[in-house]
Amino acid sequence: MFFDNIDFLSPADIKSLNVLKDASAAAIYGVRAANGVVIIETRSGRLNTPARITYDGYYGIQRAQNVLKMANAEQFTRMANESGSAPEAQSILEAIQRYGRSRVNPDVPDVDTDWYETILRDAPVQSHSIDVSGGGSQATYSVGVNYFDQEGILDMRNEYQRFNLRTKLDYQATDWFKIGGNVIWSNATRYNPDNSAWFRAYSAVPILPVFDPMSLDTVTMLANAQDIGYRGGQNPLVSTIYGEDQERIRKLLGNFFVEFSILPDDRLTFKSAYNSSFSSINGRNLDFPYFIGNDFQRENSTINKNTSTTLNQIWDNLLTYKDQFGKHGLTVLLGTAYRDEFNEALRGNAQNFPTGQEAGFFISQAEAETSRAFDNAGREYGFSYFSRLAYNFDNKYLLYGTFRADGTNKYQETFGYFPTFGAGWVVSEENFFRVPVVDYLKVRASWGQLGNDAVRASDGAATTNTITTSLGNEQVTGTQTSNLFEFLEWEVVEETNVGLTAELLNNKLSLDVDYYTRDTKNATIPILRPAIGGSVRRNAGVIRNSGLEVAVGFNGSLTGGLNYSIGANAASLKNEVLDVFNQPFIDGGSAEFRQRTVVGQPIFSFFGWQTDGVYQNQAEIEADPIALSNNLVPGDLRYVDENGDGVIDGDDRGFIGSYLPTFNWGGSIALDYRGFDVSATFFGQSGNQILNRRRGEVIFTQDTNVDAELAENTWRGAGTSNVYPSSEGRRKAWNQRLSNQWIEDGTFWRIQNVQLGYLLNGAKLFGEGAPNIRLYMTADRPLTVFDYNGFTPEIGDGVDRQTYPIAATYTAGLNVRF
Repeated sequence: MFFDNIDFLSPADIKSLNVLKDASAAAIYGVRAANGVVIIETRSGRLNTPARITYDGYYGIQRAQNVLKMANAEQFTRMANESGSAPEAQSILEAIQRYGRSRVNPDVPDVDTDWYETILRDAPVQSHSIDVSGGGSQATYSVGVNYFDQEGILDMRNEYQRFNLRTKLDYQATDWFKIGGNVIWSNATRYNPDNSAWFRAYSAVPILPVFDPMSLDTVTMLANAQDIGYRGGQNPLVSTIYGEDQERIRKLLGNFFVEFSILPDDRLTFKSAYNSSFSSINGRNLDFPYFIGNDFQRENSTINKNTSTTLNQIWDNLLTYKDQFGKHGLTVLLGTAYRDEFNEALRGNAQNFPTGQEAGFFISQAEAETSRAFDNAGREYGFSYFSRLAYNFDNKYLLYGTFRADGTNKYQETFGYFPTFGAGWVVSEENFFRVPVVDYLKVRASWGQLGNDAVRASDGAATTNTITTSLGNEQVTGTQTSNLFEFLEWEVVEETNVGLTAELLNNKLSLDVDYYTRDTKNATIPILRPAIGGSVRRNAGVIRNSGLEVAVGFNGSLTGGLNYSIGANAASLKNEVLDVFNQPFIDGGSAEFRQRTVVGQPIFSFFGWQTDGVYQNQAEIEADPIALSNNLVPGDLRYVDENGDGVIDGDDRGFIGSYLPTFNWGGSIALDYRGFDVSATFFGQSGNQILNRRRGEVIFTQDTNVDAELAENTWRGAGTSNVYPSSEGRRKAWNQRLSNQWIEDGTFWRIQNVQLGYLLNGAKLFGEGAPNIRLYMTADRPLTVFDYNGFTPEIGDGVDRQTYPIAATYTAGLNVRF
């Protein structure tokens, strides 16, 4: 069964995990494999093995890392007084009158709130798993149960609990017939965080206390920034107190197969497998009323409920022939696959439900005249034929090919046809190859195409509009027809890969090197419609990803019983748009924070102005006609006049960064010595940029806080800063253009995991029959190093407005095996 996430699966139930990246390896999996495949196999029993009982559990604490440091009360007061804004200076005085003066600096209010510290908490996490597995002469079994409980680090109803049951059974009924099944039941409850709290915490001024004895809210006493002259209430605790977002998630996965051996020695087999995945999600989002001030309130309680069910089914039939003719090895596979994905949803909302207790949290309890309901459903299905042939001669020369015909109801092009080819040469098996340090050397190459159906189905319609206009001083009525129907074909992912695999130094050193070129052809992109306006999707784009991947591993042992292994990997990525259907560009993002797709650039690159420092003094202003014509002053930004026309306008914009990293790397190290083991993994990336939109939203509202780095490095006179404008300048439209001042480097490296363990041999310590016990401690994500001014540089689309912080998790665990 194919999944886009495995939140229903306990890591303790995973037996193996393999990643297939190139098209030839993933081709047999068809349309869901266009972006690679991660194959996960759950635990199973073994033949002729007595029952083995395993307990694995841990308990730990999560703590937010790299918490963004905001301007404190003194830094904020300084910026407010430097802003030239009379209302902001007045708010400082009102805060002093309401909350008193600081004893350290009497010009600063006696309040210094760290809002991130207020909304963050240390949160526990725990997991407990029991697995029983074994097998007889004909059957194997594995049964497992898991309980997982995790609270979120946002201090509100933010948590996740999951209970899983898993069973797997394989039965060799006869020497020619095998049957098996795998069932997983998952029952989870999730309380989602209100992520608006992160942006509110960034914006809230530090001279506002969390609670105010004079607050109009007599229940929680939350402070209101409007009481000291600000336009908004700002207090982020309204996000964490006056709302709740609950999801109850039920998932059932079933996999059943029968396999027949038609010819002796399993030379010809037939396997039929049915996979079904059912999920039900009941969501309930509550907004509770509050009154903190006349313009800082929610008058009505609101309830939104949704129920969605999804049923995905796959039926595979495979006929496989394997044989060996002397030095010739042959494998031929023929198959069909039917897939059916159905979903339906029912949504409703209403206002003014009873908020006193959970018994009233229903639409039926709300005001009847405010209730509304909506429902929708969708179904996608397809049928595929596929074949695969693999041939090897003397285990030296390898050839293989795959061909798929994938059908779908999503597009007007019902069937797509996708071939792949590959070849390998085990050079080390040749008689002429005599390199003492090389134990194994294989070179390989592949080319293939895969269909990608991860694109929204065709949509649209033909429309006719009545238009009235004036012709010759007479009113004329006519019609205009428009065809917005999207005639979509299959997107095609075409990949070429060349590489080598080597084992050296008595198989202690391993090496894998691959170079790939991956083109997405017939990419679905919006096409602007001249004269008519708007856009329609068409298969007209081409996007290329190419790069080099290297993986190295070394393992060995030292006298005294110390064993070790070291691994490292690195990968480059070049993303380039090759075709957008002769359009000059495709815009993305928003008008204020523009991203643009252009031939020759990475997809959706940041598009704006390039700065050339800050005007430091009046002499620089006088020497620059652009500064004079725009009435600029020292402390304003200097932009690069890209086209040299003496005017700074939209024509001077260019590409100022991409959110896609160009280089990734990672590594691992593991040691074990007489029962002790220690391991560590780490990784990093570089070459990507991040749009710090939190800073950029000064264009929407200006009487808010800023981060400490910006507060400290704001221009305050000649030589103080050549990066950031003055506090007064930040409030001018000239300095609020999307430019490289808001684009930051996303480079980072992280220690992903460190684990220390000790294995107690139960038989030696307590006698035969005693369990083996392993004690361990782990630290997940204990250290991340980066320069970006945010919680984390791992921003999926590169635009950071409100991001859940990365938490370091420290756990102590126990593994007992009977």
